[in-house]
Amino acid sequence: MKFIKTNPTNLFLFLITLSFFSCKNDTDSDKIKSEFEFAWENPTLEIKQRVSLLIDEMTLEEKCSQLLDICPPIERLGIPEYNWWNEALHGVARNGRATVFPQAIGFGATFDEDLVLKVGNAISDEARAKYNEAIKINNRSRYAGLTFWSPNVNIFRDPRWGRGQETYGEDPYLTSRIGVSFVKGLQGNNPKYIKAAACAKHYAVHSGPEEFRHEFDAIVNKKDLFETYLPAFKALVQEANVEGVMGAYNRTLGEPCCGSPYLLQEILRDKWGFDGYIVSDCGAVSDFHRFHKVTKTPEESAALALKSGTTINCGNVYSVLKRALNQKLITQELIDERLKESLLTRFKLGLFDPIGTNPYDAINPDVIDSEKHRKLAREVAQKSIVLLKNDNNVLPLKKDIRTAYVVGPNASNEEVLLGNYYGLTSSTQTILDGIVSKVSPGTSINYKSGVLPFRKNVNPIDWTTGEAGQSDVCIAVMGISALLEGEEGEAIASSDKGDRTSIKLPQNQIDFVKKLKKNSKNPVVLVLTGGSPIAIPELHDLVDAVLFVWYPGEEGGNAVADVLFGDVAPSGKLPITFPKSVDQLPPYVDYNMKGRTYKYMEKEPLYPFGFGLSYSKITYNNIEIDSNLLVTVEISNNGDIATEEVCQLYISSPLAGTSDALFDLKAFDRITLSPKETKKVTFQLNKNTFKQINKEGVPTLRKGEYTIYAGGALPSKRSLDLGASTPATTKLQF
Repeated sequence: MKFIKTNPTNLFLFLITLSFFSCKNDTDSDKIKSEFEFAWENPTLEIKQRVSLLIDEMTLEEKCSQLLDICPPIERLGIPEYNWWNEALHGVARNGRATVFPQAIGFGATFDEDLVLKVGNAISDEARAKYNEAIKINNRSRYAGLTFWSPNVNIFRDPRWGRGQETYGEDPYLTSRIGVSFVKGLQGNNPKYIKAAACAKHYAVHSGPEEFRHEFDAIVNKKDLFETYLPAFKALVQEANVEGVMGAYNRTLGEPCCGSPYLLQEILRDKWGFDGYIVSDCGAVSDFHRFHKVTKTPEESAALALKSGTTINCGNVYSVLKRALNQKLITQELIDERLKESLLTRFKLGLFDPIGTNPYDAINPDVIDSEKHRKLAREVAQKSIVLLKNDNNVLPLKKDIRTAYVVGPNASNEEVLLGNYYGLTSSTQTILDGIVSKVSPGTSINYKSGVLPFRKNVNPIDWTTGEAGQSDVCIAVMGISALLEGEEGEAIASSDKGDRTSIKLPQNQIDFVKKLKKNSKNPVVLVLTGGSPIAIPELHDLVDAVLFVWYPGEEGGNAVADVLFGDVAPSGKLPITFPKSVDQLPPYVDYNMKGRTYKYMEKEPLYPFGFGLSYSKITYNNIEIDSNLLVTVEISNNGDIATEEVCQLYISSPLAGTSDALFDLKAFDRITLSPKETKKVTFQLNKNTFKQINKEGVPTLRKGEYTIYAGGALPSKRSLDLGASTPATTKLQF
């Protein structure tokens, strides 16, 4: 041992100083303990430090218990129960009173990022208000928390998928932009706390069939994986800092999505830098050994999920983590690592802080289904409604029309306002309600359903079509509801576990509309509800006007009437292609993009992606692109009605239609145009805008001539035939 000589005076001063700091630290520690029973409760400490302090206090059993979706209380540490499973797809869902916004597919139809940002903010305000009230009555049940498993940014690649209504459509760019806005609104912008935790689902390559989702292997090539299925998830991670990601039920490229090192580690965490929590879809980890057969026991399944990156198991397989540890399938260090990921989210939500510390604790229940939020729901519905046909300018209708007749199973049906994953409200406005409230008190308006939703009438007597045919206008409200399309077990009228083997309108409704038109000399306006494409080739040429209104939320009836009677001009655009029939589609189980969506579908659809008419005549002219890749285009409203227009910018690469997509949406902007007004719209592009994904999955700038289109719909012949404006076009050489 080596001794160091020192001056006695210096040694004395050193010992005095050491004694002082030792006493000071003891005093600070005592002070912390006097204010907080546990050091980790101190909100002035860094969150990561608090998480580590808490984990140090926990037993192995306690740690494992907090990796399930239902986290039991740890009373000795003062930790209350928490349930991770909460929903907010288009409003706080499955948890009582809340504003019911239009279904998510309607968000896509607005092409309006700013509007969706407001919606996300409104939803999280209501979520915080409801949570603040719930903990006062010790309601910590499922759906009453703040970790929301929304949004669904899967690509609606096939219109047969029952859950496509939950998505923003078939295009990865549109899905990315709407999804980023929704997440930013939901999570808020406080530098310390998140208002509510969003979760991007279902990662990845997931879009049916519902019947096989627990056992299916989605085989996809690298080009389609990185061009179509992953961009929205990447955008939510890197641009919106989404707090959570949910793994899908299915396998992708042979690996179960919740147990895939390739998806969860190599891509999500390593390449994209994701640092939030990963949750399994509910029951997905048990699918490993029950259906996918990639493991033999629950212990092996738990180990595979935990090692691959799944933080929270929605289900009960993680209840065997201790046994998996004893079998040396996992380590305690890995359990601690996953626990840190989950606790960080709960701390960022402020769930362990004294009430009043978090600014969101002050949000009160007055915001829940408030007048402000109902107005916002109405605006979203208005902007999502798509005008598909308007012969001879039948629409807008006059409010002082002499006689009107409303028919159809969905006219007075509240079910069609809701879609799936919805909240509850006492202020729903059906489409019939909206129409009746809009017309003059002197108008003779009548209503009969006339036809059952999905099957032939039992009673053959028809008292409807004759009467309706005598009116000045007949408004037929047809379509489908979430009873027919939806998730595996939710669509109780579906014979295919929520999916649709046929995308046509139910035959009894087709027959009824034909009879209605046959008996009427005056206009018939067809209003369709639904969350997915409905093929109506037999009716398009027959009726005078067609409106597609989705599942338009609690104010949907008022919004539909606003458009029908001209208080608001229609401005929604289709976020998904409407084929003429399933005969135009590849096999449902085929995840290759060839022949799918507007990008790769060569057959002529019924209604193209991006299509939607206006009450005015819109034209596009004088498109230019400068050396800095700034695109400028002039858009004119040549009509007499003020309107909003969604300008869409597409490109086609030199290999369009062979190695690359036919068209590729790269930008859009919603603008307001007064009558006879012209505006210049600009889009700042860059070289990355023009890069295409090659067969190795790598972005590549093709050499040759690119075509750039700016217009109000997909730049196709079918769009023009249906009445869309001619796009402005220019070229660019690389």
